[in-house]
Amino acid sequence: MIASAGISDILAKATASERLSPEEGLRLLESHDLAALGQAASTVTERLHPEPYRTYNIDRNINYSNVCTAVCDFCAFYRPPNHEEGYVLDRDVILEKVAETVQLGGEQILLQGGLHPKLPLSWYEELLQAIKQKFPQVNIHGFSPPEIYHFTKISKLSVREVLTRLRDAGLGSLPGGGGEILVDRVRREITRGKVLTDDWLNVHRVWHELDGASTATMMFGHVETLADRIEHLERLRQVQDETDGFTAFIGWTFQPENTDMAHIPPSGAFEYLKTTAVARLYLDNFPNMQSSWVTQGLKIGQMALLYGANDMGSLMIEENVVAEAGTVHFLTLDQIRNAISELGFVPRQRNVFYQLVDETSQLGSSPLSVS
Repeated sequence: MIASAGISDILAKATASERLSPEEGLRLLESHDLAALGQAASTVTERLHPEPYRTYNIDRNINYSNVCTAVCDFCAFYRPPNHEEGYVLDRDVILEKVAETVQLGGEQILLQGGLHPKLPLSWYEELLQAIKQKFPQVNIHGFSPPEIYHFTKISKLSVREVLTRLRDAGLGSLPGGGGEILVDRVRREITRGKVLTDDWLNVHRVWHELDGASTATMMFGHVETLADRIEHLERLRQVQDETDGFTAFIGWTFQPENTDMAHIPPSGAFEYLKTTAVARLYLDNFPNMQSSWVTQGLKIGQMALLYGANDMGSLMIEENVVAEAGTVHFLTLDQIRNAISELGFVPRQRNVFYQLVDETSQLGSSPLSVS
């Protein structure tokens, strides 16, 4: 494939394992040569992941509460304090959801909620302890950076103290939620009362310094510019250079339905695949990239495996936040596995640390050793 004029030199540089500058990353995002971008991203993915398999995860997104003091124009899930539709799940309900996840073969839960103004840090510690006591084998991938930063305010403790206490109570890894676009101008335009860029990044940095692993995200296709997307990727790449604590990057498009930003036209598959490919080329120190079939659907989610992703993401037994915005893509385990095998790869189940957890692949032709 011959790239269009102006980006062939950049793609050659990326596929030769040379780091791209922000200016070069922006030139790629400004390009419409999706085929060339995809081919280059696929080349990088194959170099990083020459193994014959592509991965997926089984987990459940448990939203312990939808009460939130922040006001996010893009969010259809949250309810302000004292709203009649606000809730906090009983601990027994949460434990029941974890039990169902384990019964379906899951080894992880994603535990996230809003910025609740009244729940003390001890409430979260006791919840973590209860889950780990009953399900010691389950990894708790919990509390996005906005939540952690919020905990520091309600507890009057430092980020390090909060993270240490949560880790000691059973927190296993940190999700990258609440990242949106890591440019303060954008963050101030679409949200109020929520952590800004430096503090969002610092939560991850401190967690990594405590030997913790986390994921990074980007929600794009709203008020940000293409240059803002590159600045977001650049900030993530800088932290990864410092800590090497991010296991994966997950990008998805803003879902406008039922939000205060419903007037913004939704980004389509072209923009999603292009940005996924550029992220793979730019984030040269990120080992893994996830597909976002939850927002894109089965076929585009599958195509992402040809545009830089090496992982199909999670079966996601339960998902509430994106669903509230009107996106209702749900896949079965067989659909996820078949999407991988249709591309000639062996589907393998992994955990949040990208360690394989299945002894063999049911769809594979031969067993593969667990890493």
